[in-house]
Amino acid sequence: MIYSYTNQYIEAGCDEAGRGCLAGPVFAAAVILPASFHHPLLNDSKLLKAKDRVLLRTYIEKHAIDYAVSKVNEREIDKINILNASLRAMHIALDKLKVRPEYLLIDGNRFHAYRDIPHRCIIKGDQKYGAIAAASILAKTYRDEYMQSLSTQYPQYGWSQNKGYATRAHRLALQEQGPCKHHRRSFKVKNQLRLF
Repeated sequence: MIYSYTNQYIEAGCDEAGRGCLAGPVFAAAVILPASFHHPLLNDSKLLKAKDRVLLRTYIEKHAIDYAVSKVNEREIDKINILNASLRAMHIALDKLKVRPEYLLIDGNRFHAYRDIPHRCIIKGDQKYGAIAAASILAKTYRDEYMQSLSTQYPQYGWSQNKGYATRAHRLALQEQGPCKHHRRSFKVKNQLRLF
């Protein structure tokens, strides 16, 4: 069940997209929803059809009190690791909010404290709280759009379909073409050349 708010605080939900990819940045979003926010399709972005994510993105951006999306690029991921890059992307998104939240709802089980704002980590939070679900949708749709734009420059990797994830087609392309500058070197791309 998706809840809009947990209590009386101004809450921001945070989530990321692209942690498990071989290529491209990790994106994160922070979203503050009104207590009355409701949409029957709202859920974890991974459980939604692409067309429903796009529809919800428009609805969220129109009805949210505030939202922000950010990214951390491949070189930074390689430098500080994907977990720290994901958390940094969340912090950057929070920095971009115009409305200061009083409480943070974080998807997952890890977070670095942000300023003096209390937070709660929630496993599968994007299936439980509306603000986190909304953040997951924005992070996912912005990242997918970004990878779609990159795919025009690098059509050989099939990013318009796989969005940088380790699909068989992507790994075959790596075997044949080698990695490009958008691949994450810390993900040991060479190991991905071995096909299942």
